[in-house]
Amino acid sequence: MNHAAREDWVDLIPHRDRMSLLDEVVAWDEGAIHARSRTHRQSDHPLRSPEGLHAVHLIEYAAQATAVHGALLARAGGEPPLAAGRLVSLRDVEVAMEWTDKVESHLDIHADQIAGSREGAHYQFRVVAGGIILVAGRMAVMYGPAA
Repeated sequence: MNHAAREDWVDLIPHRDRMSLLDEVVAWDEGAIHARSRTHRQSDHPLRSPEGLHAVHLIEYAAQATAVHGALLARAGGEPPLAAGRLVSLRDVEVAMEWTDKVESHLDIHADQIAGSREGAHYQFRVVAGGIILVAGRMAVMYGPAA
């Protein structure tokens, strides 16, 4: 598995500024990505409500990990960058807690590709903190312009 510093991939995905939620790619290969983040603790987090950062928003972390994974795969294969993706389906999502901004440890974001092409991909994902799975499920992403 390969490590990728943030500067190696941040310009390959459409997420910018504070909405770019991942800090690093710990490891990735053809079938999976493991990213890490500490942004869930930021008081000015773009998805935070007055109550805090709801665990359902951790799905966005997983979606961004899949975007990075697709971009790294395309680049490694010598292919042009993928078109921006759209999250089109979530299945079997389980959320273990309500608010996550008080979680002390970093987030480990894992996405395993079930199937993928230049048109879209299916991933199984989980977001873990301190060995506890906070959110997990499956997602489908379609690449290309919005209809």
